[in-house]
Amino acid sequence: MACGTHALAIALFGNLRPGDELLSPVGKPYDTLEEVIGIRPSNGSLAEYGVKYRQVDLLEDGTFDYENIRKAVNEKTKLVTIQRSKGYQTRPSFSVKQIGELISFVKQIKPDVICMVDNCYGEFVDTIEPSDVGADIMVGSLIKNPGGGLAPIGGYIAGRKDCVENASYRMTCPGLGMEVGATLGVNRSLYQGFFLAPMITKGALKGAVFAANIYEKLGFPVVPNSTEPRQDIIQAVTLGTPEGLVAFCQGIQAAAPVDSFVTPEPWDMPGYDSQVIMAAGAFIQGSSIELSADGPMKPPYAVYFQGGLTWEHAKLGILKSLQYMVDKELVRL
Repeated sequence: MACGTHALAIALFGNLRPGDELLSPVGKPYDTLEEVIGIRPSNGSLAEYGVKYRQVDLLEDGTFDYENIRKAVNEKTKLVTIQRSKGYQTRPSFSVKQIGELISFVKQIKPDVICMVDNCYGEFVDTIEPSDVGADIMVGSLIKNPGGGLAPIGGYIAGRKDCVENASYRMTCPGLGMEVGATLGVNRSLYQGFFLAPMITKGALKGAVFAANIYEKLGFPVVPNSTEPRQDIIQAVTLGTPEGLVAFCQGIQAAAPVDSFVTPEPWDMPGYDSQVIMAAGAFIQGSSIELSADGPMKPPYAVYFQGGLTWEHAKLGILKSLQYMVDKELVRL
């Protein structure tokens, strides 16, 4: 698997059939999944294969709209997808306990429905994972938390045997599934990264708390704030202007161990409906457990900071982002 979106697509295509309905009870999914599902028209989407999509938005306070979820679940609802992390939204990320409560509610309405959790950015943040609270299938990326900064590529799909096997037939082909596949000599990096992942995630969490403390004291809205419990490694900071978003990301890039001399600029990135700016001077291309920051160039111009293979490096990145904001006279200390 190439990445988390690829793993999620395989899990969806493997467990859904024409005429089935996919339900998101947590609002809009992450941008790159919109084309997978067919929310934005795309060649080869689930919609082109006759899979219907239904969505229930969260309430204004960011909690589940149980009344409308009950109405949305019907005899055609085959799979419910729950995104743990906030994605490019400024809502709080969900705790494993909250996810468990939602799964229990949905299963009471339709016991045979498949509950899938997009676990990206949440691994090792809590002492339990969604599979401990009733998730049938759990999907994530190996260039985020569980790869520990060493996995060079990949995603994972874990959970109920039949659900995982169904996904495997879309990863390779029917009849072969998990029996074949090229590892290309990366297994040591995968296992060693997984071994280090809890410690690496701990450092990234410390960096996120530090970022929240700095930017909330400067008056910027932050989610979560500096004292709230953490459900993933992402720190959202609403900067309010395109100039602020660009300056923050350029500061993070300047602290990168790779390509620190490069100046990131917004561009039309595949899978997104607006230009996106990304700071990612990482050893592994696209790795967001390494020091990184990104955000869509549209209101409210929020940046999403995450990662740092060590707490010290995460701290340096945040201080660099602040320095760039100060140099461009976007904040006053």
